[in-house]
Amino acid sequence: MPNISITEPDVVLVGAGIMSATLGVFLKELEPSLNIEMFETLEGAALESSDSWNNAGTGHAANCEVNYTPERADGSIDITKALQINVEFDLSRQLWSYIVKKGSIKDPRTFIHPVPHMTFVWGAENVSFLSKRFKAMVAHPCYYGMEYTEDKKQIAAWVPLVMEGRTGDEPLAATRIVTGTDVDYGALTNHFVDHLSTLTGFVVHYQNRVTNISREKDGRWRVEVKDIKSGDARSVTTKFVFIGAGGGALPLLQKSGILEGKGYGGFPISGIWLRCDDPGINKRHHAKVYGKAPHGSPPMSVPHLDTRVIAGQHSLLFGPFAGFSSKFLKHGSLLDLFESVRPSNIEPELFVAGENFGLVEYLIGQVLQTESQRLAALDQYYPNAKTEDWRLQVAGQRVEIIKPDVKRGGALELGTEIVAAADRSLVALLGASPGASTAVFIAISVLEKCFPNELTTNGWLPKLKELIPSYGTSLIDDTDLLRRIRADTAAVLKVENIEPASAPSLRNAPSSNPGETSYARHAQTNS
Repeated sequence: MPNISITEPDVVLVGAGIMSATLGVFLKELEPSLNIEMFETLEGAALESSDSWNNAGTGHAANCEVNYTPERADGSIDITKALQINVEFDLSRQLWSYIVKKGSIKDPRTFIHPVPHMTFVWGAENVSFLSKRFKAMVAHPCYYGMEYTEDKKQIAAWVPLVMEGRTGDEPLAATRIVTGTDVDYGALTNHFVDHLSTLTGFVVHYQNRVTNISREKDGRWRVEVKDIKSGDARSVTTKFVFIGAGGGALPLLQKSGILEGKGYGGFPISGIWLRCDDPGINKRHHAKVYGKAPHGSPPMSVPHLDTRVIAGQHSLLFGPFAGFSSKFLKHGSLLDLFESVRPSNIEPELFVAGENFGLVEYLIGQVLQTESQRLAALDQYYPNAKTEDWRLQVAGQRVEIIKPDVKRGGALELGTEIVAAADRSLVALLGASPGASTAVFIAISVLEKCFPNELTTNGWLPKLKELIPSYGTSLIDDTDLLRRIRADTAAVLKVENIEPASAPSLRNAPSSNPGETSYARHAQTNS
């Protein structure tokens, strides 16, 4: 029996992507009596930023992305951010495991697959960096099972395509962790929305564009909606609004008029992948291989050769190659950027434009790249690549945050940010990376920020701990709990796990043989 729309829902979720879907799952599990309405402009769920081909966040847990492990001035490696993102992904695994065990997702292999995560570098300076990075990471329990090698034969065994056709004696190095995954967030989002749609008190409206959000005198929010097919307009009022509309979140935040949203702007970045669907090639590469961006390049320029599993099909993606479009959404308008300019954000945007001129130059260079230049970049990771095996795949839009800064005038934030009204009745999610991979962490942050009165021992807290067994404890600090959580979720989600008890020297640096760590053989038996 279909759910029936009501004019005064308890919650309105704007956007049918992974963020809104994840928060919706939490809210209906914590308070089943809530009436929730979801509005989506497009004809289905996960067709924008969460779409499998649009989304670069594919199960990344800060295993291989070197931009999360910067080198300090003294030459040491700071893994603080990597650790935080790493355990945030553990939160995602816990919620997904709960939903799978509940039976709402029958087979986890419809959205998650085991895929090793690797970092690959060349040149003496980069090899030295990767060695130091490995020593810093493997010393922490979060990175049990990571392997390091400078042995070219070992790298070839891990990723044959990366080494075939490679000539010269330039130093090479790689790290690998077999517990990595590839996640199809488009499929996962649809699983979540399908699950929610079976519950009383939830309804999703597709091809319904939210055109305005305004405050009523009684404190509720009026959400105005236009039916794209019929052209009809209507509105609902609600106590709580979550704007999880990707690039469409900033314009709606501005329309809400909340003081906390004043001064925010957005800088849109488009993307293009090289995509290979040839089964003969794809079956010979099973890893996500990240490199180190050239000096002076922005974080989003880090190249990677990725195994992707989408709708059961294995593909390789290489990139991303960045570009510029004034659209905030892939299906948006070229006027999006210009219509977002307000008196309150002109100063931050001008300041950021001046301070980040190098980024602008980089984007222009990316836009002007030729096919041969893209293939030359691919050659660094796949020397025998042939042009005819690859085609362009347009990715989704990312809108990086421009925020007001009292000291500097403005700041460009390459991350995600929750902007909430003072009374906690409306919250907007801005930004991009790490995005989908930390959707559960973001949803929990929204709960903590906006529902503190409900998150009590006599309220939602016991159920939240059932959904997220590690809630309230740092997995960075509690090694025993970390081991249990990873073993339990790996079994449910059918992904790889390495038990530390099997590897007595887990905190060793690279051994005298640079080709393997003291526990590399054990890790390989699980791959």
